[in-house]
Amino acid sequence: MKKAISLQSQLIKTSILSSIVAGVLALLVFLALSIYHTMQIHDEIMDEVADMLVISDISSQSGSHIDELSEEFAIQYSLKIQDFTLVTSPDFAFEQQQPATEYGIFWSNGQFWRSYVLDENDMQAYVYQPLAIRLHDLAEFFAGFAGVLGLLWLLQWLLVRFAIQRQFKSLVLLSKSIGQKHAQDLSPIATPEAEFRELQPILTQINQLLARLDQSLHAEQRFTADASHELRSPLSAIHMRLQVLKRKYQDQTQLAQDLQPIQNDVARSTQILENLLLLARLDPSQAQGLPTQACDLREISLEVLEALLPFIQEKNIVLDLDLHALWVEGNRELLFTCIRNLVDNAIRYSPPAATVQLSIDVAQQQIRISNAGEPMNAEILARLGERFYRALGTKSQGSGLGISICQKIIALHGGRLSFSAGDTGGLVACIEF
Repeated sequence: MKKAISLQSQLIKTSILSSIVAGVLALLVFLALSIYHTMQIHDEIMDEVADMLVISDISSQSGSHIDELSEEFAIQYSLKIQDFTLVTSPDFAFEQQQPATEYGIFWSNGQFWRSYVLDENDMQAYVYQPLAIRLHDLAEFFAGFAGVLGLLWLLQWLLVRFAIQRQFKSLVLLSKSIGQKHAQDLSPIATPEAEFRELQPILTQINQLLARLDQSLHAEQRFTADASHELRSPLSAIHMRLQVLKRKYQDQTQLAQDLQPIQNDVARSTQILENLLLLARLDPSQAQGLPTQACDLREISLEVLEALLPFIQEKNIVLDLDLHALWVEGNRELLFTCIRNLVDNAIRYSPPAATVQLSIDVAQQQIRISNAGEPMNAEILARLGERFYRALGTKSQGSGLGISICQKIIALHGGRLSFSAGDTGGLVACIEF
C-alpha cells in the first residue's frame, strides 16, 4: 500500500524547492555578470599599464604608478623595442613572450594567465596577470552571498511552515466536524464561510452527501418500521392460533407436546425478527443501544443443536462436541442467531454422514465450528461475508446473507469472526471474544 503523503509537508517542500531553484539561478546569473565585469575591469587595468609603458617616462612618477598597479593586481610586464628589452617588472617570470595577440589566456607555471599585448611606435608592451587574482575576491564575495542566501532560505522555511500550519487550521476544524458525524447526526456541517475558495465546493458537496445519507437512513427506518409491523402481525397470529389449538387439544398430551416446539419456534422467530430489525439500525461502532445480559455459550450451543436436530438426523450428521461453559456479556438472541447460522451452514454444506465439530475453548475465549466438505480455495475464503455471495456449484439453498449477519452480530459484541480452510476439507469458523 502506498504511504500517504502530508499535504502540509508537500506545500512547504514545493515552496522551499521553488525558492531554492530561483535563488540558485539568480546566483548563477549574478556570478556570470560578476565574472564578466571583473574581467572587463582587470582588462582595462592591464590596458592602462600597457599604455603607460609605451607613452610614459618610466623613470618619472608614471613609473611608480605602474609599480603600484603591478603590486596591487599582481601584474607582470615587459617593454621591448624590437628584440631589445627596455624594462620589466621585478618579478617578471617569462623568458619567452607569449604570442602577440591583443588579449589571450595561456597556461604557465602551474596556473592560467591573462595576457595583453600592445604594439605601438615600434614598441611592444607585454602585460600578464594570473586569473586566480581576478577570481579570488569574486569567490569570497560569492561565498558570502551564498551564505546570506542560505540564511534567507532557512528563514523562509520557518515562515512558510508557520503560515501553512496556521492556514490549515480550517482543514483541521473541517476534519473534526466530519469525524463527529454519525448515523444519528447527519445534519449539515455548520462552519463559517470557508477561508479558501477551494474549500467551499468541498464543504458544499459534503453537506449534500450528508443530506442524501440522511434521506436514505430515514427511508430505511421507515421501511424497517413497516417491515417490522407487517412481519410481526402474521407471527403473532400464528402464535395465537397455536395457543388456541393447545387449549383445544389439551387433553391430547402427544398433540400438545408436538405443538409446543412449533410454538417455541414461532416465539423465537418473533424475537429474532425484533433483534434483526434492531441489528439493521445499529452501528458496530455504537453498540450502546444493544440490550445485553450474561450468556452461556455452551447453553446457547445446545439450544442451537436441539433446534437443528431434524436437519442433523435427516443427513445422518455425526456431531463431535467439546463444549464447556463460557460466559460472555451479549444479546442472547443475536448470539443464538449467529451460532445457529454457522452450525446450519456446517450441516448444509456437509455430505451425508459427515462429521461436524463444535467446540468451546474457555482459555482462548472462542468457539469453533468446522465440517468436512469441499476444499476451500483462497478466492472463496476472501469473499465469505459478502452479502448475497454464494460459491458457484453450490446446490444448497440459501440467501447468502447468513455469514454477513454473523459478522455484524460479532462486531456488535466486540469480537472477531474468522474463517479458514479445514485440514481435511470444509470450513472452520472461529468466533473470538
